[in-house]
Amino acid sequence: MSTTAEKLADLRKKLELAQEPAGEAGVAKRARKGIPSARDRINMLLDPGTFVEIGALVRNPSIKDALYGDGVVIGHGLVEGRPVAVFSHDQTVYGGSVGEMFGRKVCTIMEFAAKVGCPVVGIQDSGGARVQEAVSSLAWYANIALKVEPLSGMVPQISLILGSCAGGAVYQPINTDVVVATEEAYMFVTGPKVIREVTGEDVSLEELGGARSQAEYGNIHHVAKDEKAAFDWVRQYLGYMPTSCQEEPPVVNPGLEPEITETDLELNSIVPDSDNAGYDMHDILLRIFDDGEFHEVGAQAGLNVITGFARVDGRSVGVVANQPMVSAGALDARASDKASHFVRLCDAFEIPLVLVVDTPGFLPGVEQEKIGVIKRGGRFLFAFVEASVPKVTVVIRKAYGGGYAVMGSKQLGADVNLAWPTARIAVMGAESAVSLIGRKQIEAAPEEQREAVRQQMIDFYNATMANPWVAAERGFIDAVIEPATTRLEIRRALHLLRDKKLQRNPRKHHLLPL
Repeated sequence: MSTTAEKLADLRKKLELAQEPAGEAGVAKRARKGIPSARDRINMLLDPGTFVEIGALVRNPSIKDALYGDGVVIGHGLVEGRPVAVFSHDQTVYGGSVGEMFGRKVCTIMEFAAKVGCPVVGIQDSGGARVQEAVSSLAWYANIALKVEPLSGMVPQISLILGSCAGGAVYQPINTDVVVATEEAYMFVTGPKVIREVTGEDVSLEELGGARSQAEYGNIHHVAKDEKAAFDWVRQYLGYMPTSCQEEPPVVNPGLEPEITETDLELNSIVPDSDNAGYDMHDILLRIFDDGEFHEVGAQAGLNVITGFARVDGRSVGVVANQPMVSAGALDARASDKASHFVRLCDAFEIPLVLVVDTPGFLPGVEQEKIGVIKRGGRFLFAFVEASVPKVTVVIRKAYGGGYAVMGSKQLGADVNLAWPTARIAVMGAESAVSLIGRKQIEAAPEEQREAVRQQMIDFYNATMANPWVAAERGFIDAVIEPATTRLEIRRALHLLRDKKLQRNPRKHHLLPL
């Protein structure tokens, strides 16, 4: 019979082997690729010294000399002192491919997250399905996907793509809340070689599945320059989120700057006098929330709309804003997808919404109609109506047509609607309106006077119709405010709305326009 000392020695030997299951060959493989180990990646995410590993000694009992870990490291730890569950693919063990024990481990940590109510972060760098395990690999792929749904909207789910993510491997991360990738990462359903063989199309790996391309397609919400930057972004993102839907996000530095500041006063002159002059909406966003902080989500796609997180009096808010620097802030199909996803994300975790408006409406064009701007714009509208969180809207300048409606109008259920004196709220802009309703009058004027008559009509339209006063008189705007007071007015509105509760209709689910 072996002694306790021998058993302890055996344990230490097994644990040491489990740390580098592929031995020196695995270390050399990582060195060639210039990538950290699965555990190093986890430690880049978590607070130092907090990682607790689960299942280090798991291996496939039906395979002789099977490697420990089976290609994935799982466990839990802390981010800024709050619990997080994590799994990280290990490229050195079977290429990080999915086998039965791999699948069991990932499902275990997702079940753990559901049980304790904490976020799940998946660090993806996988060779895909494990060919040697045939249908077992596919079955566990499906099982992992199955575990995503109960967690969706219950706890934050984040996916990091740090290498390859191909074939069936893409479907679990795409169903999580946000997908973050490094510039060197790629994801696709089918690779360039197979596409060439099946369809004859010749496409580069970068164009097909590169992180920048997939961000542009709307599948990746943030592209980071390297792994450290990706983990830093995720840590900051988690700081705005609750641990689960049963809790609230952390409150950070409430009560700061209760009076108007010099930065607030800069807002009084930030909007150009000319309606057609652009300005960067980020310059406004950095002045109307706490500490000049704004954590953007989806910065690399749908640039005509800005989505991200800020804080109001220390509490998380989700921000949807038009960007006048891109397509004059007009909404289109891709921007609508981006905004509706973000609105639903905020609503799931009880994060109030602030909409900052300067849009001439929806972008016209044949291509937009072809790619479904009606349905995709309808999803944005539906998502906003569905959201039961406090909703505050600030109209900075243009709020025309369908853009007025979907960007947090009172008629769609916004709780508090504010406008700056520079706001222009109307069915359409003055130039378009005059072309439509004043054409005959302009044509009746002598040719040399037509431009003057047209300008006179535009000025009259702007003075009497496209302004905040008409909307305020009818109660569609709660207050026209001095721009410098915006930060404090948003704070007052969200204080008022903190206990907002809506009763839901009894039904299984609604039918989002998909």
